[in-house]
Amino acid sequence: MALSLIPFVVLAQPVAVEATAPASAPPPAEQAQDVGTQAEETSEGLNQTANPDPEPLDRDIIEGRERPGFSSALPESIEQENEGAIRAPPPQAFSPDQVPIPDRWRLIEALGVVEEDLLDPYNQNTYKGDRPINPDKVPWLPITGDDWFFVANLISDTVYEPRTFPIPVGIQTTEDPDRLDVFGDDFSTVLSQTFIAGFALLKGSTAYKPPSVEYRLTLAYNVNYVDVPERRVLFVEPSKGSDRLDHFLGVQEAFVDYHFSQFDNDRYDFISIRAGIQPFQADFRGFLFNDQQMGVRLFGNRDNNRVQFNLAAFWRLEKDTNSGLNSVVQSPRDDLVFIANVYRQDFLIPALTSQLTLAYNRNREADEIEIDDNGFPVRPALLGDIRGREYDVFYLGYNADGRIGRINITASAYWALGEDRNNFFTGIPADIDAQFAAAELSYDRDWIRFRLSGLYQSGDGDPFDNKETGFDAIFENPVFAGADTSYWIRQTIPFAGGGRAIAVNGRNGILNNLRSSKEQGQSNFNNPGLWLVGIGADFDLTPEIRFTANANHLWFENTATLENLRIEGSIPSEIGYDLSASAIWRPKANQNIVFRLSGATLIAGDGFQDLFDNLGNQDAFYSILANVTLTY
Repeated sequence: MALSLIPFVVLAQPVAVEATAPASAPPPAEQAQDVGTQAEETSEGLNQTANPDPEPLDRDIIEGRERPGFSSALPESIEQENEGAIRAPPPQAFSPDQVPIPDRWRLIEALGVVEEDLLDPYNQNTYKGDRPINPDKVPWLPITGDDWFFVANLISDTVYEPRTFPIPVGIQTTEDPDRLDVFGDDFSTVLSQTFIAGFALLKGSTAYKPPSVEYRLTLAYNVNYVDVPERRVLFVEPSKGSDRLDHFLGVQEAFVDYHFSQFDNDRYDFISIRAGIQPFQADFRGFLFNDQQMGVRLFGNRDNNRVQFNLAAFWRLEKDTNSGLNSVVQSPRDDLVFIANVYRQDFLIPALTSQLTLAYNRNREADEIEIDDNGFPVRPALLGDIRGREYDVFYLGYNADGRIGRINITASAYWALGEDRNNFFTGIPADIDAQFAAAELSYDRDWIRFRLSGLYQSGDGDPFDNKETGFDAIFENPVFAGADTSYWIRQTIPFAGGGRAIAVNGRNGILNNLRSSKEQGQSNFNNPGLWLVGIGADFDLTPEIRFTANANHLWFENTATLENLRIEGSIPSEIGYDLSASAIWRPKANQNIVFRLSGATLIAGDGFQDLFDNLGNQDAFYSILANVTLTY
């Protein structure tokens, strides 16, 4: 480095002298040549003095790097001859001190790199599927080979939920004799504890390709306590009190999954079939069908996972009334669901996944009468002529999820077509022709996501024209516009005065469908529909803390159904403003320990106040949700 700086200093000295001369008098050529010669001589003298015996330049190329302007000669070719070569000796030919290891998991265990702790969910654990089962230790299992895994999942879900909503006063009796109005005190409390235990036995190296065989069983046990201020809200008998303690054990998953390996390719595209009680979500946000039901499903992917498909048929199980869990001790419903959909990545535009869905819901429960565990009729619903109903409904849908530039987008659109065998307004068959659309746009800026939501559910404008135009889903569980943080999605609003044991909307549902129950009732296409416009934002304050805020404005799409059931001349369409906020804390920055606290309020609009004029003329209702989820 010093040798290159010294000539620069020598050359700089004449330049400094020349700077004093006029700009119009450049130095003569001879002077410039003398200067260059002097600099060269000075440089050579310095080089000889600093390094009288210079070492030869190292022209070897460092591995992984290249010397600019230099290429070494290629090494001489090496020819290998291995005449009479033999295979490597078998493992038993080696010394007992050298034991072959069949897989990487036992190698880690043999080296003592990782110590297994059954109670620590973060370290290597055979019961979490981190390493295969040793068949010698479980001879009672019908497995062979070293590629079987066992996975156990344990979840504790605790919910505390104080809330207010319009609670009708009982006809026969009341908890307070002074309550003579249609609606009484609106405060109630829910405590719910759910324990979920899931077990899976699967075959295959799951880190690289789907398992070839999977057996899975998931059980859920729920204990719930509800306290309300009025009788005949929790039980049909007026002699029973206004609080309830209940428990139930449900089977949420019990299926076998078989992988057709002959259809695999070098990209691990696959085709599998799954039979039994299994989860299924028909679209990205759970608008149409999102449930765990008994059925058969053929699914897979092609074209390097750019194309995915599902062919599924479900025979719907009866649900427990108070927990919403699957009841396998009751006969399945006479309600079948067939779904076919296909996903295509980068369809229409890059970075957007498009999905086409065709669903068919066949219901044949017209001759059945179903009473829930609390004594209330749920099929048929106590609306109109109170006769049994059955229907055939086809759903045509398009769903999209992805982004357009910096804008994230999720959208769904469905068209329901079919026939209802008994319109409960007219008592004769009616055609079904209803629509649904929803979209959410979001924009990410650093640690904030801004969201804009919109939803349309068509309502029935003329209940007596033998055409039902109010949209309803099969079994919705939407993640949209705040999800269960939202008041309207979380709470069930009873439709008092227009029907018995009927709700305007369903718990954990966004549609206004006038059902007797989301879990046990039937789809109803005579409903007022919904308009929703909302804004929201997610704030990832730290990797452990997220804060979310939402504001939704809701209207009935058409109030003709409500007016006829209530026998009122006109009902305003505005439901009100739904304002909510939630905070999520994950102390370990993962999903093993999650604390959530949320609050929501509904500021009633003119339509809501008209339907639910309550004691004290209260126009604001609230919901608080405290939730702790522990996962192993």
